[in-house]
Amino acid sequence: MEAYVKLENVTKIYRMGEIEIHAADGIDFEIMKGEFVVIVGPSGAGKTTVLNVLGGMDTATTGSIWVDGKDISKYHARQLTEYRRDDIGFVFQFYNLIPNLTALENVELALQICKNPMDAQEVMEDVGLGERLDNFPAQLSGGEQQRVSFARALAKNPKLLLCDEPTGALDYNTGKAILKLLQDTCREKGMTVILITHNSAIAPMADRIIKIKNGMVSEMTVNEHPVPVETIEW
Repeated sequence: MEAYVKLENVTKIYRMGEIEIHAADGIDFEIMKGEFVVIVGPSGAGKTTVLNVLGGMDTATTGSIWVDGKDISKYHARQLTEYRRDDIGFVFQFYNLIPNLTALENVELALQICKNPMDAQEVMEDVGLGERLDNFPAQLSGGEQQRVSFARALAKNPKLLLCDEPTGALDYNTGKAILKLLQDTCREKGMTVILITHNSAIAPMADRIIKIKNGMVSEMTVNEHPVPVETIEW
C-alpha cells in the first residue's frame, strides 16, 4: 500500500548571521491514509518544524514532502496557499477564534474558501456544541473554544488534520475529551490525523508513533493495538 504522506530527507536550516540552526536534520517517515499519528519529542526537537513544512506554512531547505501523490516541496507560494486552504486543517494550542463572530460563524467563515466543505452546523453538533452555535468565544469555556477550533478545521474536510499540542492550554479532563474527539473523528471519518505532543503517555492511542529527537526521527513504531484514550492515565 502506497504511503499517503512521505517525508524524504527533509531538512530545515535557519540562518542567523553566520550561525546555522538545523531545526530538521534529515527527517524520514511515512504515514498511511486514515491513520492517527502521534509525533512525540521534547521541546526544541523539531516537531513543530515538521508540522509547519507538512502544512505548507514553511518550506523545507532540502528534501521531498509527498502528500497524496504530490511533492509539495516543489510548490511555489501560490500553490502552497491553495494547498493550505483546500487540503489542510490546523488545530493549534491556542484557539485563534474571531471574538466578534459567533461559534457557528467562526466555522462558516473558514468554509467560504474551501472546495468541498462539510455542513458547519452538523460538524458543530458532532463536536458536542449544538447548543452553543450562537455564543461568542468569550461566552465559551477553554474546552468549548478548542472544540470550535477543531470543528473549523474538520469542516474544511481536509486531507490532513494537523494538531500542534491541541490540549496544551486545557485541564486534564477537558484535554482528554478533545483527544477522544480527535481519535473518534479519525476512526469514523477515515481522516488522517497528525498530532504533535511532548506527552509520550498518550502515544498508545496512535496507529503510528514517530519519535523525534535533535531534528531527526529516532524511532517509528506501528501500533497494532491502539487503545482508547479514555483508558490512558498520565
